[in-house]
Amino acid sequence: METKLDRSITPTVRDIAIKLRLTGWISFWIQLGLGVVAVLCLLFAKSGRSFSTKTDPGIGAGMFWAGIGVLVLCFSIYLAFRYTRIAKGLLNPNPELHPKKADTTRLVRIAIITSLVGMLLALFGAGSTAGVLVAKSVSQPPGVAITDPNKIIRALDVFVEVANIDIIAAHLVGTVTSLWLVDQIHHH
Repeated sequence: METKLDRSITPTVRDIAIKLRLTGWISFWIQLGLGVVAVLCLLFAKSGRSFSTKTDPGIGAGMFWAGIGVLVLCFSIYLAFRYTRIAKGLLNPNPELHPKKADTTRLVRIAIITSLVGMLLALFGAGSTAGVLVAKSVSQPPGVAITDPNKIIRALDVFVEVANIDIIAAHLVGTVTSLWLVDQIHHH
């Protein structure tokens, strides 16, 4: 049974709330999934590095940037969750308790900036890791005999690159969903 307050929610506000909730949950779960994969890859790489006698500084830099990218990703995941809370607030029957459009737009813009910064940090990590992997592959002599074991591309080194790419993908999801939300908010 619909009350007088339920009718006070306009179709436009209801539409925005549904889009915010759906987009928030989609962004939240995709970013969380990619973030978990990235963290697992970094943990594998870190545990493998602790067994090695000599480590490459380039891979360490890639791990550093990936770690910072994961921290920024945690904040981005939180912002995606905030979208769902804003949607819940918009569906509140009391219009005085609705979040303001300016506050919602500011939150979405913060999410865009956060995701872009996270992508940049992960790109630093991916670039430094790719540089080390390319240098190792180029420095290997043709044939089967490898004289220097430090020039071997280890699977653990590749895990760092995979982690950085997952972080970039997660931040891309955050950026795309936030840009779409800005467009939807300004349409109404």
